[in-house]
Amino acid sequence: MAPKTSERSQLKRAVRQLRRIRSFYAAAMVLWAGSAALTSWQASGSRQLTVCVALLAVFAALFVTVSVALRRLGVPATAERAQRHAPAPTVSNAGGHAAA
Repeated sequence: MAPKTSERSQLKRAVRQLRRIRSFYAAAMVLWAGSAALTSWQASGSRQLTVCVALLAVFAALFVTVSVALRRLGVPATAERAQRHAPAPTVSNAGGHAAA
């Protein structure tokens, strides 16, 4: 049984939100990885390094959780974009007549 239009629109909205938050988590992971690298270079073994690594682990876990949720929804990464930007169907010249 196919989902109703309201369920389909809610699913699309949820997928958009999950993709948006996944990119936020990825950016946070990059930020905290850089911060941890800089802190380990300046003061290895400090409390600041422990906090940076802990926050990196938290954002990595959130990123993995969102990625698993998107995979379970079964929506490919380019399906929504391909459907939205698909070219208009053209009339083929399959009748065997030459174009005028």
